[in-house]
Amino acid sequence: MTLPPFRFAGYRTADSDPSNMGSWRTLLLVANRSEIGSSAPQGCDNGALLDRFGVLIQAVLAVGAFSTLMLKRCSEPKDKRRPWRIWFYDTSKQGIGALFIHFTNIFLSELTEEDPCSLYLMNFLLDATLGMLVIWISVKIVAVIVKRRQLTLLVFGEYGDPPRASAWLGQCGLYLVIMVIEKTVISLVLLVPGWTKVLLGSGCNRVHY
Repeated sequence: MTLPPFRFAGYRTADSDPSNMGSWRTLLLVANRSEIGSSAPQGCDNGALLDRFGVLIQAVLAVGAFSTLMLKRCSEPKDKRRPWRIWFYDTSKQGIGALFIHFTNIFLSELTEEDPCSLYLMNFLLDATLGMLVIWISVKIVAVIVKRRQLTLLVFGEYGDPPRASAWLGQCGLYLVIMVIEKTVISLVLLVPGWTKVLLGSGCNRVHY
């Protein structure tokens, strides 16, 4: 016994109109791809940030960042170009702060059960947005305190004449304190209930700090 093709009231099925076969196949293909995408694992496995490939990518990015600083210096007019010693003091101070943030993000990302890459990206985006605001406010507050107490060696970018390594060390320490404050604020934001699911998606795993 052969049953007639099922039809919805008011609609024609695909077998009743061969011209619709292509559309139905496209819809089925899209549905299958959606199911595959939703079931496939997202992000990366635990420890991926510190394996050979992860370290290689980080090294390449570090070389690229340093090369950009060198190109920027070479493109500056010679009459406005900072002496090498001042340039080293300025860039190394920024570099030390960046390294602190980078390795702190890796440490925090590895505290998850899995998918540390997504958490690292979330930390990076927050550092580049909310974190920059926290750093800017902190630098302004520090500048006011330094000016009132007349701590000339702790004025960012001023190292004395001739430049003194003690001024650079003091400013590096002060800048690291600002980085600790910034990272603490970002970590507190990540601990707010619901933030991780909102930023990483409903399918991400819970973050354990």
